[in-house]
Amino acid sequence: MTKSLDRIDELLLAELKANSRVSHADLSARVNLSRNAVRVRIERLERDGFIKGYTIVTGDGDAAQNLTTALMFVYRHDRMRGGDVLHALRKIPEVVACDVMTGDFDLLVRVEADKADRIRQIWQQIAEMPGVRDTLTAFALSSVIRK
Repeated sequence: MTKSLDRIDELLLAELKANSRVSHADLSARVNLSRNAVRVRIERLERDGFIKGYTIVTGDGDAAQNLTTALMFVYRHDRMRGGDVLHALRKIPEVVACDVMTGDFDLLVRVEADKADRIRQIWQQIAEMPGVRDTLTAFALSSVIRK
């Protein structure tokens, strides 16, 4: 049975995406429900898999800090047996996302670091990994949508 969302569930999800720390009291005012009804709905959304987790983005307290972002396209020697590369990527703290892709390249790796030189070091580390055949790196000029 496919579970569906009603208009209030969608409003709750939109509010939580914008600010996952919003209080139940504030949410209840925004969606016109009691705090208890909001709590019950959030618990159901979590249980049903519509909310899979909460996260934070850390910083050094400087609101003006800008991270340098690079996307690295990684080509492995063997797509089916390239688990060692994935295991090694998980150990690099600046790797914030890694997707297995179809098409010409195998992995799309998003790297965020405080300096471009650190991204160069990570690129070199990835390029030298056993199992990596080649890489292609593109730096982001700006981030216009961040969710």
